[in-house]
Amino acid sequence: MEEKKSWGSTVLGWFIVQDEPAGQEHAAEAGAEPAPDGTASGPAAGAPTFFEKEPPPAPCGRVDFDAVFQAAGIDGEQRQRVEKALELLTSLPADTALAVKKQIVEAALKAFGVPIEKIIEAGAGEIQALEGYIRSGAADTRKLLEESNQRIHQYQEEIQRIKVVMDQRVQEQQAVTNACNAKKLRVQQILEFFGQEAVSRVVQASPKLHDPSAASTS
Repeated sequence: MEEKKSWGSTVLGWFIVQDEPAGQEHAAEAGAEPAPDGTASGPAAGAPTFFEKEPPPAPCGRVDFDAVFQAAGIDGEQRQRVEKALELLTSLPADTALAVKKQIVEAALKAFGVPIEKIIEAGAGEIQALEGYIRSGAADTRKLLEESNQRIHQYQEEIQRIKVVMDQRVQEQQAVTNACNAKKLRVQQILEFFGQEAVSRVVQASPKLHDPSAASTS
């Protein structure tokens, strides 16, 4: 395992291994604990991303690897070299000794005129490009989360202000209702004094007095 971890000082982004959960090796290579978003914190976190142009987006998490590698300056021929080497390696029986696999793959690549150094260069470049892509996306995600949380906070404050206004308006209306009802009770005293019959006669005869609800249904 120590040998695998030492790759982190050779190829940026070398952290995926079979016998450790993804992300732990990444933190080990950088000499730091994993950050909450899954990226490493520490010296390696500020390393260059190796992109020559803006990398493509990944809608719904779907990564266009060819476009990512192209943005990192790794052309199609370089990518094909890596794929050919991988196809040759994975075609060998799983129980073949590592030394034998290496001899077979190197001999085959030389026979096809494929420079091993170029494959190594392209493969390391692909790993570094993918690491840069992860970090670029993580940085964009952090920015989006910060901006979104700020907007949520602003909306929450606005909602709170609206609730205060609503509560104040309800309280004001209740106060108005109580005051008006109290005044009505006071005025009713004089009307009750004159009697219902007299009040009814005056209301019916007066053009100023009418029942709005009765007028709307007539």
